[in-house]
Amino acid sequence: MSRAAIVRAYLKAIEGRADSLAFFADDAVQEEFPNALVPAGARRTVADLRAADVRGRGVLSSESYEIVTLVEAGDTVACEVLWRGVLAVPLRTLKPGDAMKARFAVFFEFKGDKIRRQRNYDCFEPF
Repeated sequence: MSRAAIVRAYLKAIEGRADSLAFFADDAVQEEFPNALVPAGARRTVADLRAADVRGRGVLSSESYEIVTLVEAGDTVACEVLWRGVLAVPLRTLKPGDAMKARFAVFFEFKGDKIRRQRNYDCFEPF
């Protein structure tokens, strides 16, 4: 399977609430650069991602990832993604059932067929 296909499957797993962490190497790191929801940014290990996944399932009733652009070069896949999420709980000015939108630039570095590093540059629409 190509790395681009792995990224597509990973994003579909998140949408379907399946085990998306199976796509990561044991020593993987995910970095989220500062944005409206995480102003200081974050650096997460696989254990941190597991905890964030549990929390996220309680915040969103659904989410989708539309790949706008995807480029594969060697061990790296770069994506521009249109993300949509429907809230299960209130968040700032939004109430349950309201939708959020964002554009993400996501860079994946692979070790074999596993994600070793993920860097997110998330740009949320005002809420």
